[in-house]
Amino acid sequence: MNPLLISRYTATSCLGRGIGPMRDALAAGRSGLKPCDFDGVALETWIGEVAGTEAEVLPAHLGGFDCRNNRLAQIGFEQDGFADAVRDAIRRYGADRIGVFLGTSTAGILETELAYQRRDPASGALPAAFNYAGSHNPFSVAAFVQAAFGLRGPASVVSSACSSSAKVFASARRMIEAGLIDAAIVGGVDSLCLTTLYGFASLELTSRQACRPFDLGRDGISIGEAAAFALLERVDGPLADDAILLLGVGESSDAYHMSSPHPEGLGARRAMEAALAAAGLEPGDIDYINLHGTATPSNDSAESRAVGALFGAATACSSTKGATGHTLGAAGGVEAVIAALALRDGFLPGSPNTREPEPDMNYLLASRPARVRRVLSNSFGFGGTNCSLVIGRAQ
Repeated sequence: MNPLLISRYTATSCLGRGIGPMRDALAAGRSGLKPCDFDGVALETWIGEVAGTEAEVLPAHLGGFDCRNNRLAQIGFEQDGFADAVRDAIRRYGADRIGVFLGTSTAGILETELAYQRRDPASGALPAAFNYAGSHNPFSVAAFVQAAFGLRGPASVVSSACSSSAKVFASARRMIEAGLIDAAIVGGVDSLCLTTLYGFASLELTSRQACRPFDLGRDGISIGEAAAFALLERVDGPLADDAILLLGVGESSDAYHMSSPHPEGLGARRAMEAALAAAGLEPGDIDYINLHGTATPSNDSAESRAVGALFGAATACSSTKGATGHTLGAAGGVEAVIAALALRDGFLPGSPNTREPEPDMNYLLASRPARVRRVLSNSFGFGGTNCSLVIGRAQ
């Protein structure tokens, strides 16, 4: 594939707003997870919450989109000069030549949960102010971002569980390659809600402590929330030495089980192989792998087998979900930003909370400086929807 320029990127999570706090936390090995105190939830688990999301106010003309998920989206795209970069792209390309491709798993479903709590006791009717299209509908977040910037290009939302905001990079690439757009906003937004917290607890997948990816004693995930955005553009002319590029995308669907990966990680391996092939690279060309690494026994075991079969035990790798929690539909976008930070600043991210990692892996417990040229980032979702990204520096 032709490389695409990742001209601006940002991520907001429980580590803080924007890439500065995220970079500092990763360097220090600091986690943003805390015991669950989310309103209305009585579970013994840990969460990654973005502070102040409830207090965020949308502009009056965008009030129809008001929900936690879109408030989090607004917090996210206002960081790191991202909104200004989008406005500059609009001036260069036009509002109809910029696409919006975002991932989410539950969008603004919290608004529906709250609406059901306030339904009319006699008729059962939901409150008149409840707006499904502007909140719960998965497309809401893309429609909101389009409206916020006045964009008129193609837009879609991918909701393929935890691979959602990685797969949008592939959606944008196809649109750019087809000549339909010149640039795209990609990424993902997922926010805390009762459905995910109680749902994953009912599957016995949540941990009662901060999650420990790839630890021999791991026992489940910690759910987080996040908003991550990147601006993809055609490569047009000479690149700066520090330019960050999307080099390859690989997708697969193993359809092994509704909520469990193939035990040998076959679908995961196919996605990684496809990403390497798209980038024209061999496994030895990758300096660091950001693992999907949810900290559930079956997921990490399957991914370990897939990585081992393709890369052996030499390539440095880690999961950063011990820092951010599992941000579900936003995870692919968050971890693409972490990959870009590793490339930009020359470091390998560690894995907060993990103490005894799986053997036969070059698993990083602590962050350390390193020359990083190419990163592979994995995102694997329920139902066997898999996506791997290769992100690298301009050579």
